[in-house]
Amino acid sequence: MLMIGLVFDHYIKPGFFNGTVRFVWYLLAYIPVAWPVIRKGFALIAKGEVFTEFFLMGLATIGAFALGQYPEGVAVMLFYAVGELFQEAAVSKAKGNIKALLDVRPDSANVLRNDSFITVNPEKVNVEETIQIKVGEKVPLDGIMLSDQSSFNTSALTGESKPKTIRKNEQVLAGMLNLDRVIQLKVNRKYSESSLARILELVQNATAKKAKTELFIRKFAKVYTPIVVYLAVALTILPFFFVEHYVFGDWLYRALIFLVISCPCALVISIPLGYFGGIGAASRHGILFKGSNYLDLIAKVETVVMDKTGTLTEGVFNVQKVNSNGYDEKEFIKMLGALESKSTHPIANAIADYSKNGVEQLAITNVEELAGLGLKGEWQGKQLLAGNSKLMDRFDIIYNSDLKGIAETTVMMAVDGKFAGYVLIADQVKPDAKEAIEELHINGVRQTVLLSGDKTSITHKVARFLGIDQAFGDLLPEHKVKKLEEIKKGKPGVVAFVGDGINDAPVLALADVGIAMGALGSDAAIETADVVIQTDQPSKIATAIKIGRATKTVVWQNIGLAFVVKAAVLILGAGGLATMWEAVFADVGVAMLAILNAIRIQRMRF
Repeated sequence: MLMIGLVFDHYIKPGFFNGTVRFVWYLLAYIPVAWPVIRKGFALIAKGEVFTEFFLMGLATIGAFALGQYPEGVAVMLFYAVGELFQEAAVSKAKGNIKALLDVRPDSANVLRNDSFITVNPEKVNVEETIQIKVGEKVPLDGIMLSDQSSFNTSALTGESKPKTIRKNEQVLAGMLNLDRVIQLKVNRKYSESSLARILELVQNATAKKAKTELFIRKFAKVYTPIVVYLAVALTILPFFFVEHYVFGDWLYRALIFLVISCPCALVISIPLGYFGGIGAASRHGILFKGSNYLDLIAKVETVVMDKTGTLTEGVFNVQKVNSNGYDEKEFIKMLGALESKSTHPIANAIADYSKNGVEQLAITNVEELAGLGLKGEWQGKQLLAGNSKLMDRFDIIYNSDLKGIAETTVMMAVDGKFAGYVLIADQVKPDAKEAIEELHINGVRQTVLLSGDKTSITHKVARFLGIDQAFGDLLPEHKVKKLEEIKKGKPGVVAFVGDGINDAPVLALADVGIAMGALGSDAAIETADVVIQTDQPSKIATAIKIGRATKTVVWQNIGLAFVVKAAVLILGAGGLATMWEAVFADVGVAMLAILNAIRIQRMRF
């Protein structure tokens, strides 16, 4: 209707298109786009918030109609509405990225109904119903174990690689991976109460935690808006006392132009959208920010402190070397594997799995697990010992003392009181860990630090291999907290900590930016962390920093664009050199450009 009206006004000029007809035509075009803005303005006035962008838009466009500038009044509201659509589209896309990323929960559950198991959506399973989970399937809902027992991979929830044996009447959590046998659970929590549902809520509420820039602009707009209203009133009235041929309509028109130009829409809309675009872009890369303030903080990170197991390493142990000390190697690994198969410890599992490679298991009897030492058992009347150097020392087994200084985890075995050999066990470094450290250094991180509860020798070896600046081993969770406090005191810049599992929660809370690894990390880690890396890749730490910096750049570009264009057109408008059309561009046009610039973040490659 606006375009047709402009064609009638400037080109065809039909006789009927004047007076009341022209007014009604533009009024009908104005109402659909103006009414939502004016209604919101009145609603805010009722709450005591008078000087808002909605008030400015309504005042300026109604004034334009009062002066007969109908097309300009419609154009201001129309382009503002288009800008709002751009904003909604950008927000929807960002939310879509987040929802798509988090849609990794099991999409089906086998539930017992009418004496048979049927496959349904987990959202449709009720509390107290029985579900079945097959080997290799992820548990879709929290429940109580009805079967005798099974082994579960809990790394997604705890960050620990050790499989956990859960027995009848014990709790099983959604996200665990069933490793052992077909089991049945009685559901005790709804699907919507899972940890992933909580993450989705956290991220979708991320806009509640505003960046300092965003908070400043909002405070600035509250002060700035009433000032420009008073200036517009002054621009209308004061010339009466100083201008010889004062025409009220001309100066009111200039004041209305001034109002439209000065409307802070470009800032109020595009800056939050810039941050939300950053959150959306991060989610597309498997990184969840809990608030735009963390996008600002992560852009300033100068020191990155990291946990080792499960963060930079896989948390899965493998046999690296076998030394049978004169025994037949197959015989040695057969005995050791048979004994270790009686334990659920992750190191024991690694040896047991290794020994299954074409080697039959032996019947080990009288097995005893010695806490913190290893295992003792019997085979064909022979006593078998398998464990660490402390176990060998307790039973007065003579072995090479140099084995104590080996960086890898060492498991020794003795047969009938004589040292029989050893195996070396090591955790595998994640494929992208070395690249992650390189990227951090390239992207302005001045110092990288490794904190681990593992042996100091192993921690230093991993740090040297990855190129980490400093490393500290043999740390309990409370020691990690003290070490991070020391690092923060010595480094005035922003310090980030990256970890996984419940034991890292205190350090995540202490860091300026806490980053949790793992798609489902422990509840404590997810609740405490400011950023969650869903893909479990350490290289995403550098990606998060890049996204934070790109977001900050785009936000400041928008601020600069808005202020420069508005200042120029304000001066022209006050001098009578700009029309309402220039005002439309200075307000809505700049807002749309800023929105498009904000959307650009989601298309960037990091």
